[in-house]
Amino acid sequence: MAQVLEFKLPDLGEGLTEAEIVRWLVQVGDVVAVDQPVVEVETAKASVEVPCPYGGVVTARYGEEGTELPVGAPLLTVAVGEPEAEPEGGSGNVLVGYGTSEAPGRRRRVRPAPAGGARVNGAAPASAANALAVPPAAASGGPVPVISPLVRRLAREGGLDLRALAGSGPDGLILRADVERALRAAPERDGGRTAEAPAAVAPAPGATEARVPGPAEVRVPLKGIRGAVADKLSRSRREIPDATCWVDADATELMRARTAMNAAGGPKISLLALLARVCTAALARFPELNSSVDTEAREIVQHPYVHLGFAAQTDRGLVVPVVRDAHARGAESLTAEFARLTEAARTGTLTPGELTGGTFTLNNYGVFGVDGSTPIVNHPEAAMLGVGRIVPKPWVHEGELAVRQVVQLSLTFDHRVCDGGTAGGFLRYVADCVEQPAVLLRTL
Repeated sequence: MAQVLEFKLPDLGEGLTEAEIVRWLVQVGDVVAVDQPVVEVETAKASVEVPCPYGGVVTARYGEEGTELPVGAPLLTVAVGEPEAEPEGGSGNVLVGYGTSEAPGRRRRVRPAPAGGARVNGAAPASAANALAVPPAAASGGPVPVISPLVRRLAREGGLDLRALAGSGPDGLILRADVERALRAAPERDGGRTAEAPAAVAPAPGATEARVPGPAEVRVPLKGIRGAVADKLSRSRREIPDATCWVDADATELMRARTAMNAAGGPKISLLALLARVCTAALARFPELNSSVDTEAREIVQHPYVHLGFAAQTDRGLVVPVVRDAHARGAESLTAEFARLTEAARTGTLTPGELTGGTFTLNNYGVFGVDGSTPIVNHPEAAMLGVGRIVPKPWVHEGELAVRQVVQLSLTFDHRVCDGGTAGGFLRYVADCVEQPAVLLRTL
């Protein structure tokens, strides 16, 4: 006899507690295999596909596209075969880098359809999901089942009575999509009543005519990756007393060295990889900048490794992938890892582990065509090196005026971890390596 297993949104790790449904990959009635991706969700870290640990027939889906669900909320139910055909513990495989998912500690059967509203394959008909009716909680005077406080606030701000709304979630749970659908329907109902009103009376002579309304405001929700960036930058500004120093450097020799490396054959070396190699060498000399502040313990924590973050602009917003153990990598390895993480950032497939744990950030804002910047430190790190565009400029070289490839370097640092002398020494060493790449030979 078949049994119905409930698959819940798995623990996302890295402190993430909710995700937004971007796209369903299966329909009710579809047959799914073990570990087949069933839904694409977006968290504050990345957009990923979530596989289901059960194989069978999808009997119900919970949540429409655009709905935010907390960890542990039901995603779908699957009817599987005999108990021996599928272990209760699920597949046990890793779910998109978020850890393993355990099966719920209970089994449940598909409940019979309520009178007056038959269910098809365990899912409520579309007409029932969209109807406005009094849910059981409202009739009994009990609390209205709502998925999150955010949904309550959304309804309150829109003047919507939740007791007049039928939820499309499990057991009548009111989802964000239900509230948004009801709010969209409200102007249509109001418009119907307005159409019956008498025509407007022409203004009296001499009266001021009504002003034509201008364009409506555009409101963009601070959620997903954009919301996570906003929260992190705001926290950095609140907690970190930062300062910035900068210097111009002659990058002509660094560019020549890169050209010579790539002319020798083998994988091409990127400029970002060379700058990263300079960063790791500088951090070995000035470890104070490869640290973080434990505010509760009032301690500065110096890290024995360099997990190097780098800023990457994507269609979903700014993300900072992290190259693990950058201090132990050569130029070729750094080039390959930068390319892999950049492609994953553009396709939205970075895992939370690839977006967290950085100890220092390299920000190449020169790709945007700007010379300088005072970036915000990537909390909880202690410093960020900024690199502007490399452009030909007049420069005094060996006592004579010449056209050289010049770059502006900036260092924004947490003034709690070091003073200006340390920060200036770090930046000067970076500039020396850019101007004379042979200086790096000391660290090889």
